[in-house]
Amino acid sequence: MASTEIRTALVTGASSGIGAALCRLLAAQGITVALAARREEALRELAETIAADGGQASAHRIDVSDPEATIEAIEAIDDELGGLDLVVANAGVVKGKWSGKLGWEDCRDILAVNVAGATATLIAVVSRMVERKRGHLVGISSIASYRGLPKLAAYSGSKAYLSNLLEGMRIDLRGTGVSVTDIRPGYVRTAMNEDTKGKLPFEVTAEDAAARIWKAIRARRAVLTFPLPMAAGAHTMGALPNLLYDRMMKRGK
Repeated sequence: MASTEIRTALVTGASSGIGAALCRLLAAQGITVALAARREEALRELAETIAADGGQASAHRIDVSDPEATIEAIEAIDDELGGLDLVVANAGVVKGKWSGKLGWEDCRDILAVNVAGATATLIAVVSRMVERKRGHLVGISSIASYRGLPKLAAYSGSKAYLSNLLEGMRIDLRGTGVSVTDIRPGYVRTAMNEDTKGKLPFEVTAEDAAARIWKAIRARRAVLTFPLPMAAGAHTMGALPNLLYDRMMKRGK
């Protein structure tokens, strides 16, 4: 599907960060955008901002941690907009803790949003896209998907799941007219890391991230990892033998 054929889009986690920036960018391209997130007031404000700039957007309160309700809501939006051309599973949470103290409560939200929620978002209307012979599914994974990370075991595990889900779907859907793109950002300054003191290594803004993602969507890229220095590092780390990787991570703690 050529980028010029993207008329409608849905983005989860649209109330802030990468999601909000991407929605503004998509609307600026003339795409009608369904904004989905839990925070209704923030969504309404974003929809009003987009409208004031001449774009079209609608706000939808969707809690992706409820997979069944998420699928039902996205199906309804698909009907309302006459078919979604682009679905972006962007909603995500990150929590870190040493594995020796890890409890179920530390993992529950990560699995509910990053695994179940992302899956529900991506499969909600995939069969309809196949029937229409057009569509684009995008998942916002993470550079953390390449290897398990100390103190981020559950988070990096959830992103590894998402990247593998996207890869499997991409292969399955080849030739159907439905594209699949796996986005693996490094550090992006968002609400999830706003408490971090100082500038993170090779950090980019949400607006810069959105521009890179849009470029990957237009090119129908299979995988995009950014920024380049972190992408190179991630590929290198992914190829390391376990013994060497373990030693490097232990030294870096």
